[in-house]
Amino acid sequence: MTVRPFIPYDDRRLHTPAEPVTAVTETVRMIWDDMVETMDAMPGVGLAAPQIGIMMRLAVVDASDKRGQAVKMANPEVLHASVQLRAHDEASPNLPGVWARIERPRAVTVRFLNELGEMEERDFVGLWATSVQHQIDHLNGKTCFDHLSPLRRKMLVQKSAKLARR
Repeated sequence: MTVRPFIPYDDRRLHTPAEPVTAVTETVRMIWDDMVETMDAMPGVGLAAPQIGIMMRLAVVDASDKRGQAVKMANPEVLHASVQLRAHDEASPNLPGVWARIERPRAVTVRFLNELGEMEERDFVGLWATSVQHQIDHLNGKTCFDHLSPLRRKMLVQKSAKLARR
């Protein structure tokens, strides 16, 4: 397994929808393993393949108190979302040093291909739900910062650049 580097926020791949996965292959499993290792090294609670420059609809999430509970997903899609929202401070290693308070549905039901290549539906609540939705945004060519006004987003990009120059 390998910790992979993150692409920068202005890389067009981060703002382009990823390609669907047709089957869970050994290559997909190896990418997932690298993604889990990369996520754990951040440390973070989720990672989408486009964040490391891989344009496949792959994501991993692990919002557990202990590591080792990662859910590996291909082609995840939200089937149902709660009406109740939850605010959480979200960040991205693709734009280091900044974060934004984002409101998302508190709970979601997600359908995805699992590690066995089988279609699975799973309910996620709280931080798990936030992370899954955050990763699906990445797979759709969006970042959490796209939920902000253009002015707020510009300010965060400038702040991250300023922090990087230090």
